[in-house]
Amino acid sequence: MKLIYLSEFLNEDAAMNMMLRHALPLLEMDVLKTFVAIAETGNFTTAAETVYRTPSAVSMQIKKLEEMLGCTLFLRDARSVSLTPKGELLLGFARRLLSLNNETVSRFLMPDMNGVVRVGAPEDVGERILPDVLKRFAESYPNVTVDVSIGMSNAMRKRVDEHRLDIAIYNSLSDEAAKDGEILMQEKLVWAGAKCGDAHLRDPLPVSMWEDGCVWRADAVEKLSRAGRKFRVAFLSAYTTGQRAAVLAGLAIAPLPRYLVQGDMIALGERDGLPDLGHYDIGLKVIEDAPAPVLAVADHVREAFAELQMQPARVAAAG
Repeated sequence: MKLIYLSEFLNEDAAMNMMLRHALPLLEMDVLKTFVAIAETGNFTTAAETVYRTPSAVSMQIKKLEEMLGCTLFLRDARSVSLTPKGELLLGFARRLLSLNNETVSRFLMPDMNGVVRVGAPEDVGERILPDVLKRFAESYPNVTVDVSIGMSNAMRKRVDEHRLDIAIYNSLSDEAAKDGEILMQEKLVWAGAKCGDAHLRDPLPVSMWEDGCVWRADAVEKLSRAGRKFRVAFLSAYTTGQRAAVLAGLAIAPLPRYLVQGDMIALGERDGLPDLGHYDIGLKVIEDAPAPVLAVADHVREAFAELQMQPARVAAAG
């Protein structure tokens, strides 16, 4: 008799578990995408622009999601939005679910979009721009692997000619970028110095430079010489992180793209007794007869630079 009662108990327990499993609500991909956008931007309005919804619609999505899960996901104040511990937990699940959704759908809708795309870029582009490009591309084409090489611009262009790279993003002095590629963006080159620093007042002028082969180095040296300004190479590095470190430490000034001069650095120029460095071009070179995955990466690169040019901070700086 006890065995019968135990069997009935187990059957009832199994039935209850089955009911609970079927009663659980399903998370919607659109809502998770909105949630991740808010978590990454820290702002409801910016996230709304990212997912092409109104701020009120985004707020309603998050309210319903919090009601569904029975917890608060964001802490809000007048200036910022931050994740609660439960929100941090959900963020990990949400990213995994969105990634799995993209991978699943792409297998059916884009079965031919797979393989490896080899991209080369200078270090400043690789640090500041490519991470966002690669993230967006992976969300759209999860079955395509992007292999990135960082190096000098001229070397990257040559490797495309040799079919060792599929795409090269490169820096070039004006009028040279379009010779065998296309111009993505024109950028102002400035002398970067530390805020409240005095390196630009010293004689000889301490300058942080790249190694030989950098398109900016020769031009900056020529213009200093033409202006009759004595200088010395106080710091030598092949990476913009090293250049910025020297500038922030007050050891030297350095020729840098305007968009890299941020935080505790300022742009110096003729008003500070330094020659104008003019502009340079950022170009794109794609291998001939490129297959669909390569063309898709190139389109994402173009889109990223188009958005960079429209950023309010950059437009204000350019003006």
